[in-house]
Amino acid sequence: MVSPQKILQQYWGHASFRGEQEKIIEAVLAGKDVLALLPTGGGKSICFQVPALMQDGLCLVISPLIALMKDQVEHLQQKNIAATALYSGMSFFEVKQALQRAAQGDYKFLYLSPERLETNLFKEYLHELNIGLVAIDEAHCISQWGYDFRPPYLRIASLRESLGHVPMIALTASATPLVQGDIVTKLQLKDAAIFRQSFEKPNLSYSAFKVESKINKTIDILNNVQGSSIVYCRNRKETKRIAQLLQLQHISADFYHAGLTQEERNGKQLAWVQNKTRVIVCTNAFGMGIDKPDVRTVIHYNIPDCLENYYQEAGRAGRDGKKAYAVLLYHAADETELMGLPDIKFPAIAAIKQVYQSIADYLHIAVGLGEGNYYDFDLLTFCSNFKLDLYLVMNTLKMLEQEGHLAFTESIFIPSQVIFTADKNTLNDVEHIYPQLENVMKTLLRTYEGIYENKVSINEKLLAKICRLPYEKVYADLQSLHNYGIIAYTPQKETPQIYFLLNRAPAQHLHINHEAYLERKKLYQKRVEAILQYLHLNDRCRSQYIAAYFGDDAVKPCGICDTCLAKKAVDLTEAAFQEIQDKIHQHIQGKSITVNMLLQQLKPVKQEKIWKVLDFLQAEKKLTISDTGLIESIIKY
Repeated sequence: MVSPQKILQQYWGHASFRGEQEKIIEAVLAGKDVLALLPTGGGKSICFQVPALMQDGLCLVISPLIALMKDQVEHLQQKNIAATALYSGMSFFEVKQALQRAAQGDYKFLYLSPERLETNLFKEYLHELNIGLVAIDEAHCISQWGYDFRPPYLRIASLRESLGHVPMIALTASATPLVQGDIVTKLQLKDAAIFRQSFEKPNLSYSAFKVESKINKTIDILNNVQGSSIVYCRNRKETKRIAQLLQLQHISADFYHAGLTQEERNGKQLAWVQNKTRVIVCTNAFGMGIDKPDVRTVIHYNIPDCLENYYQEAGRAGRDGKKAYAVLLYHAADETELMGLPDIKFPAIAAIKQVYQSIADYLHIAVGLGEGNYYDFDLLTFCSNFKLDLYLVMNTLKMLEQEGHLAFTESIFIPSQVIFTADKNTLNDVEHIYPQLENVMKTLLRTYEGIYENKVSINEKLLAKICRLPYEKVYADLQSLHNYGIIAYTPQKETPQIYFLLNRAPAQHLHINHEAYLERKKLYQKRVEAILQYLHLNDRCRSQYIAAYFGDDAVKPCGICDTCLAKKAVDLTEAAFQEIQDKIHQHIQGKSITVNMLLQQLKPVKQEKIWKVLDFLQAEKKLTISDTGLIESIIKY
């Protein structure tokens, strides 16, 4: 049998595993159920991909995000590993074709959303799939006590009845002890082997600053810490404004949010990954599935509403193991606003029912209809037409999703689709009646299997390449074929969508579990209190505080966060600290000098005090010390 190390070397090019990866893989290979808590960037996917490649059968991977599924499938395919994903926007024919191929053993990995498990088509094929392992990514979504509860995750456990003793591995980067216990219970993990990799990130320096001007502090940080950066903002408008302000300071920056087209998002993301853009200013729509190791700073322009989100986003810095910085900026007004969030995030039940009624009126859905259908949903137009507050609507949509009534997504991508509607006799006449359309029509028939009997997804750019025609000409020809009744052509959609999971109910009878709803609100309040407490840590290491929040009490003070650095200088008065700092500046300005030489020249000042000032100046990027002890540069301070 091939060893896990050989698989790792063969497909990933790594000589050894990191952290708990090898132990997790051994537990999976032994047929155990596993819960793996690995920090952001901890290599979760390897923990199920390696053992799946060593065993017979299909690995079923359940993931909540289309972008993550597509990203992982693409990475596997680049390694010549057979993988595919089922996601919203695929036609019935395409899903059926993928499941048929999976049943024939053509794939090693099949990615799908938890919602897909509940469809009749999947259930029809489930017993034909030779499933050897089930991997549940973002497993915290199963807990209604967590920060990102998704009801369809609760139905994953029903796979147990169909698959018997097939082992399950649940993975997450951010789950509190309460949520960890809920994952094991809700997934019915049997005698689960639980692995918790340390939440310690020794190269990541956390800090929080209460500032007068956030943009000035951001510019100051970016000027002092070179390299790739992410700046997280609360809303779309802010991303563009801040990116423009950075550009005015000659800092290479761009903005990113879910309101951009798929093509725009891909382009901006690629430019940043390739270091053509230094700073990406974004909403929390950015970052999932992106493995860029050399991010030197992650700056939060606003306070996240929970430590789970903050930890995941901040953890995108320094994945290469080199020094990196996670900085949170805030005003006093931000704290006040955050304290009021629980009442905004959890609207009154009467308000939820009112918004639900308005959605049904806006979409013209009668009582008893709607289940299984997508509807275009312009959020701003809806709020304007019904005179509703935007945040009330957004939070109501979230609640309706958690109660299992509907799903809303701002960044859905439904590809272009085509089916031939004309009979075969008509097709034979097309080249005589419309000779200019013959090229595109015949290429469609040759390129896309089943297109005559089924609606299939097409790619206009690929079609243009095969036809050797401009994209605009292909698009116009498809429209013409549609207008002449030869095909039914639906161009791709990127508009926000509402998907009704259940038929529309009368608003007054809308089912909401009131008790659970209030309990979720109470736990959300605690999460807000935890992040507010994080802002004001005066005598506790920030890294240690975050780790303890997730149940990891073994982490020692990091020594490099702002509170640790302040502690190191605690026995120095401000005047004494400034005096030593001035002396250091005088001795190293314009000179080549080592630390040992400096310590000698500053006698009789105690070395411990000098080191405390040096550590502080290094952390603030006001000087750098090489591996050989040479003080290489000093930045004005």
